Amino acid sequence: MSAPYQEAIPKDDSTQPRASDFEATVGNPSDSEKSSLNSASKIQEVSKVRWILVCAGLFLGALLYGLDTTIAASVQGPILLSLGEIDKLAWVGIGFPMGAVAVILLIGRFYSLFEIKYLMIGAVITFEAGSALCGAAPSMNAMIVGRVIAGMGGAGMYLGALTYISIFTPLATRPIYNALIGLCWGTGCILGPLIGGGFAVSSATWRWAFYINLPLAAALSPIYIFLFPKHCSTPTIPTVTKLATIDWIGVTLNASVFTLFQVVLTFSGSTWKWTEAGPIALWASFAVCLTLYVIQQTFSIFTTPEKRIFPVHFLKSRTMILLYVGTAAAATGLAVGVYYIPLFFQFTRGDSAIKAAIRLLPFIVLNVFFVMFSGAILPMVAKGLYAPFYLATGIFTLIGGVLMYRVHVSTGVTSIYGFEILVAIGSGLTMQVAYSVAVAKAAKEDAQNAIGFINTAQIGTIAISLSIAASVFQNRGFINLRDALAGYNFTEDELRGALSGVQSAILKGGNAVVTQKAIEAIAKTIDSIWILVIAAGAVAFVCGVTMKWEKVDMEMVAGG
Repeated sequence: MSAPYQEAIPKDDSTQPRASDFEATVGNPSDSEKSSLNSASKIQEVSKVRWILVCAGLFLGALLYGLDTTIAASVQGPILLSLGEIDKLAWVGIGFPMGAVAVILLIGRFYSLFEIKYLMIGAVITFEAGSALCGAAPSMNAMIVGRVIAGMGGAGMYLGALTYISIFTPLATRPIYNALIGLCWGTGCILGPLIGGGFAVSSATWRWAFYINLPLAAALSPIYIFLFPKHCSTPTIPTVTKLATIDWIGVTLNASVFTLFQVVLTFSGSTWKWTEAGPIALWASFAVCLTLYVIQQTFSIFTTPEKRIFPVHFLKSRTMILLYVGTAAAATGLAVGVYYIPLFFQFTRGDSAIKAAIRLLPFIVLNVFFVMFSGAILPMVAKGLYAPFYLATGIFTLIGGVLMYRVHVSTGVTSIYGFEILVAIGSGLTMQVAYSVAVAKAAKEDAQNAIGFINTAQIGTIAISLSIAASVFQNRGFINLRDALAGYNFTEDELRGALSGVQSAILKGGNAVVTQKAIEAIAKTIDSIWILVIAAGAVAFVCGVTMKWEKVDMEMVAGG
């Protein structure tokens, strides 16, 4: 089968990663195509036990990353009761993906320059430090800082796992490994609300929802330290020289753009009035940073086209753009489902955190199944034909989003399960596909850029969609509650307290009429959040229609 057409992304077949000591043992999948065909047998015959243990470490990192992505969904109420400051509550969920997306491109550049084993260990340590701070947090500010730090470390673990897979696995089976990473991440997403809800109602308290990461990582620390293979693509270049090649201005502007956008979007309307000087100044700062970032990256100011932090040349490729947008659409469906399905059941059915998390299982299990399903059939049955996956994502997500938007307080539980499963199938089908396709479409030396590019779409969109959803929930929810309870003289704090799900005078005051009106108003607010998913489904459908219906030869994957 011929190599895939490279759409404005030239390949340089002479560019090869340096063989490491581990590759010499298990086979170097980044050598010629002939070498890639027998690398799997070398791994199995020579270093099977070691490779299994290495994969265990990689998969655990992905699992912990998924765990912390969703664990906040079921512990926000207990955290609020302990730490207070309802205006900052949304950051318990948003802080983690925001920390990840702020540094993901920088981490990707690090993995292409420095020893990946040490970077992976450093990421694990950072993640554990953030988790420990969250567990011990004496205030909401400390909790937010811990979540951001954990997100930065988690991004390094996740990207490190994808990097190891791109370097050390056989080319033909790489989509399977990527799907396994997605499976472990999805399993973490399943366990997150369950573990968080379980600890929230136990004597251990919500703090162990974060502390649990420490013993899990400690158990496999010998694997990280003694068995993880070493690999550095630029072993002869001094560290100072490597650091000097990084586009630090682009790194700073990238982090500023994402951070400012999420801060102003989350706090505007809830903490600050839209017309106040604070949010106006922040919106203006965001616009300035975004403009400077676009200009600096486009014209490679204080850097070079090869060294700029964002792979601008990917924007010349229709396929890469559509892969990015399609992945973002899938991530939106996942983020909204994971956070707002349990919330709906907590408000409308009075579920505990653990029961609401259990009700999320159909969504997560089906999502994870279809992540694996698409990873398995992409190289084997579909023979690399990727466009139909995005078309299917659009159809399932759009239909599921519309049905969830029409859900009301009296909708049957069975019907809701059916609707959420449609969204789960849609988001699962293309949650991981782009990692394999983007690397296949990129030049060998651009493999790490391709991984970071898609990871920004996936994790960045989770952060942005949660910020938008939180803003809608706080602002639209307050308006809906105010209108529904007009005449009852509830204060603004009481109305916002009802949105948190805590023991508020509105929901627990004993007035059945007030409680029912409040629940209906909140359910209506959650319905409006599903508009995000409807839009994501429509976008994914357009991506599937406009993508090239081409087959990407998985035997010719670049960058490995």
